[in-house]
Order: sequence, then structure tokens, then C-alpha cells
Amino acid sequence: MAFLMHFFAVYGNLVNFIGINALMALGLYVTLSAGQLSLGNAAFAGIGGYTAGILTMQFHAPYILSITSGAMLSGIVAVLIGLPVLRLRGVFLAMATLSFGEVVRIAAVNLTITGGAQGLVGIPNKTTTGLIFTVLALTGYFMAKLRQSRIGWSFESIREDEAAAASLGVNTTFYKTVAFTIGAIISGLAGGMYAHLNFIISPGEFGFSAAVQLLIYNIVGGTRIWYGPLLGATLLTALPEVLRGIGVTAGPIRMCVNGIILLLVILFLPNGLISLLSRSSSIAGPRP
Repeated sequence: MAFLMHFFAVYGNLVNFIGINALMALGLYVTLSAGQLSLGNAAFAGIGGYTAGILTMQFHAPYILSITSGAMLSGIVAVLIGLPVLRLRGVFLAMATLSFGEVVRIAAVNLTITGGAQGLVGIPNKTTTGLIFTVLALTGYFMAKLRQSRIGWSFESIREDEAAAASLGVNTTFYKTVAFTIGAIISGLAGGMYAHLNFIISPGEFGFSAAVQLLIYNIVGGTRIWYGPLLGATLLTALPEVLRGIGVTAGPIRMCVNGIILLLVILFLPNGLISLLSRSSSIAGPRP
């Protein structure tokens, strides 16, 4: 018990950020599972974070109502944005959603209610470690059930061949919008929890670098199964602390290590680190 108390006293913030980043990575995973390369999930996290923070600070709303409202608003915006944007594919969709993210960031910089470039300061710290990982566990359970459902199979078929899925009667526009919206809701929820964990949120936290980082979590972990992004987010969030523990303190070196890991995964593990588990299972053979 004393060991756990000491561990959380030293690494409590790291554990919390691992949970938040893993939840955000799952938000992007849903969109990727339907074959849609979106870079807008960081913006949805920003919408959720700012909405939750404003409701708490300006209107004294209860914590659960604040983060839920942020998630729902992110979902509503996703529907409005997704219907026209999801007609695009590949890099064009990525650029469109990235542009949306820039619109959100610039709006946050220039609006008074969001605190401008300084951001919202003094948000009450109401997000607990237990709540973070409870939400993460429930989201993971939802992902596992979704994968086995008709919606999940529709996502898979669209990712493998959208034209073939449409020819078989799958309403591709509907299911792509559903995936986009679910991902936005999860990201918005994570953003609201982050806002109540970090005391302050600023526009720069939800910009281009954050969007790319979420994509890297998914690429490194793997996007073929829902717990791949969890592995990627855990590894890359904890890596700076691990490197600091062995004496690597320079930021550029840590970024270089991140780049090397990403390059190695792309070259040798195109399905992500999670493919190592499937390989080890196949080597071990079926259980007797």
C-alpha cells in the first residue's frame, strides 16, 4: 500500500495523462476503423474541453453535466461537419478536417469567452484517476461490442473497400458519419476531463501537433483492434518519463526517439505493435 501511495505521488500525473491520451486515441480509432483519415479529433477535444470549462467556471454547472455537454456538443458539430466533409477521401479528407481544427483554434484565440490566447485559467480540478480509467474501461468495452455489431462490420467493410460495401447495400455516408460522430463524442469527453485535470487549457493544446500525435498513437499501436491505440498512447506518453529516468533529458533527443520508433513500426510492423501479440499467439499455437 505504501508503495502504491509513493508511486502515485511521483507518477500520478503521468498515469492520468496516459488515460486521457488513450481515450483521445480511441476517439480517432473509431474514425480510422471506417477507413476515414481524420485530423479533426484534437479540435473536437478542444470543443469539449472549452465547453466543459466554460460551463463550470461561468455557469457553475455540475462536473458531470459539464463534461457530458462538451461531449454532446462535439458530436453535434461532427454531424454538421461530417455530412459535407466525409464525401472526401484520403488526404483530401485529412486536409479538410485539419482546416476545421485550425478554425476551432483560431476561434478559441479570438473569442473572449474562451480566454483568448491565454486560454481558460483556474478550471476546478475535479477529474480523478478512478474516473479516467473507469471511463476508459467503459469505452473499451463499448468498442469491443461495437466491433462485433452490424455497425462495426459496416465500418470494416467500408475500410476494406468502400465501393464494394456500397454495392452490397451498405449506406456508406450514414456509417461514415456515425463513426465520425462517435469519435468526436469520445474526444470531446476526453477534452472535458482534461480541462478539469490540468487547471488550464489553451488553444495551442488542440492544434496541429496534437492532431498528428493522436494519429501516431494509432499507427504505433495498430488500428486493426481497439486496444492497439491504447498500447500506442501508453508507450508514447510514458516514453519521455522513461527516457528521463535513464538520463535523457533533452527534448530534441526524446522527439528523435519518438520518430525512430514510428519509423521502425512503419517499416517492420505496418499493423502496429499489436501485431506482435498476434504473432506470438500464432507461434505458440492453439491452446490444447
